[in-house]
Amino acid sequence: MVITGFEYRRVPVADGVALNAAVGGTGSPIVLLHGFPQTHLMWRHVAAGLAADHTVICPDLRGYGASDKPRETSPDVYSKRTMAADVVALARALGHERFALAGHDRGALVAFRAGLDHPDTITHLACLDVLPTLDMWDAMRGASAAVGFHLYLMAQPPGLPETMIGASPDAFFGHFLDVWSNDPSAIPPDVRRAYLDACRAAVPSIVADYRASAGIDIVHDRADLAAGAELRMPVTVVQQDWGAALGFDAAALWGAWAPDLQHRTVAHGHYMAEEAPSEITETLRTLLAR
Repeated sequence: MVITGFEYRRVPVADGVALNAAVGGTGSPIVLLHGFPQTHLMWRHVAAGLAADHTVICPDLRGYGASDKPRETSPDVYSKRTMAADVVALARALGHERFALAGHDRGALVAFRAGLDHPDTITHLACLDVLPTLDMWDAMRGASAAVGFHLYLMAQPPGLPETMIGASPDAFFGHFLDVWSNDPSAIPPDVRRAYLDACRAAVPSIVADYRASAGIDIVHDRADLAAGAELRMPVTVVQQDWGAALGFDAAALWGAWAPDLQHRTVAHGHYMAEEAPSEITETLRTLLAR
């Protein structure tokens, strides 16, 4: 499947790694990063709307979709720092030294790291339905945190999680497409098949991405926190009210990282760019006007 009207390119971004990217529209650039268990297709509606007056770039992240999936030979291979560098290299290869960046779920963690590591490159930042990695692990406490069981499974050393998930990948990845959606019709059968096909072919790299968030990503975030690093650009965060269930103040957690923050909670499901694309498109337009 493709985003209608977008051109597809395969762009080298690192030694032996190329990203699959859909590119459309004209105007100031914005890069949209997908979440789990999805591909760039999750942005199909939002991308079409923004392309009326922006250059929109929708890649598959390293390890996902049709992008390359290098072996996890070291913790750095799937660190968010490495994945953020991929995104900056992609934009530069397409002629954009500075750009706005929006991410959902895993893509939001990559976007967060890009904002910290490349503050002069990222002009505006949007993060959909996540907490920063350090705050996420602190918030996942008690029985109510069972909703995040996959985080702990994929944090295990190489071998067990890949074997367990690989034994029934459609059941595993399909579970999240079912339980995290408030509107199942937002992910129609053909898109669901595309997501499951992509995930089935990427079990080791998806696990490696999550494993990094229980290891090296924490190291990087703790170092930035200790150094007083902040997201200097205008930041918008949109998320479900997980704080009500898990007992944290999401706006306060994000505010510690982002002085210029607009934060709001919504009643949509996790896949809000597909459940409420017009609203998310307008949210991004509002951010870009700041």
